[in-house]
Amino acid sequence: MPTSSASSTSRRLLSLLSLLQARRDWPGELLAERLQVSARTVRRDVDRLRDLGYPVRAIKGPDGGYRLDAGAHLPPLLFDDDQVVALAIALRGAPQLGAGIDDAAAQALTTISQVMPARLRARLDAFEPTVVAPAPREGDGPARAAVLLAIAAALNAREELRFDYASSGRTGGQDDPVPRSVQPHHLLARLGRWYLIAWVPARDDWRVYRVDRITPRTPNGPRFVPRRLPGDDPAAFLAARFKGSDGTADRWPCQGEVIVHLPAAEVVPFARDGTVTALGDDRCRVRLGAWSWPGLAASLARFDASIEVIGPSELRTAFADLARRAAAAADGGADQVSVWRR
Repeated sequence: MPTSSASSTSRRLLSLLSLLQARRDWPGELLAERLQVSARTVRRDVDRLRDLGYPVRAIKGPDGGYRLDAGAHLPPLLFDDDQVVALAIALRGAPQLGAGIDDAAAQALTTISQVMPARLRARLDAFEPTVVAPAPREGDGPARAAVLLAIAAALNAREELRFDYASSGRTGGQDDPVPRSVQPHHLLARLGRWYLIAWVPARDDWRVYRVDRITPRTPNGPRFVPRRLPGDDPAAFLAARFKGSDGTADRWPCQGEVIVHLPAAEVVPFARDGTVTALGDDRCRVRLGAWSWPGLAASLARFDASIEVIGPSELRTAFADLARRAAAAADGGADQVSVWRR
């Protein structure tokens, strides 16, 4: 009989903990109704959870109630099946984040797997993706978790962030002895890299910084009042900056339209963010953008098919220059210098 009573109490404590995790505040009477016990039993069970290290706080008010607060240490938590599966899948995809947490994620996944019920382990064993992290470029490295947390803390506190910034291909922030001072607004991950979008008071403009090149300084600067980001969409702003825009519009500075003598189905996989419209079985209209007109002409030439330029005139000129360069290369480079200096 004592064993049965202890088992019942343990199950009830787990149920109580699960309820407290599900929402912020719980009226005492509602908890008692859910657990099918008296309010006095709920109070005793709350005391048991406190003895186990769970920071359950009593809420004052007409009905009274309880709240599971944050404590100094992370106590054991309860997850339902869907939450466990979501955690495991997220941990397996950690290498794609570029946050330098691959080893910690692998250890956490091992910990979860060791106590996972057999029914869930079977589901996850069938999910064995090959996670390919973005290939590092020379001089690149993942953003350090400590740096990400420092930036996030300054962002949430609305404090100016002071840091050293390394130039391309170097890390450690030793290139410029003068620290940067910016107002952090958004922290984003894109294609395995982390970026900070910040307002720079000294330049009266927005800037984008790679987090893996940031070395924070302490303390932070003064507090600031956040300002509105152009377009109100951090992801679109970042994409627009990569295309050479001021961030107000996600478009390339050089955009052209051509007719490519290939089926649309063969062009679409290589058109990136361009638009492709079929013009019959063997032709299509392609609208594409790039940083420069020569770059756009070279990008379109890679389709290895006849091309008709619809416009603008700058694209026609770029194709003509590209043709002269190609002819010079075919002739052994005799005219290469004069062509490149045009």
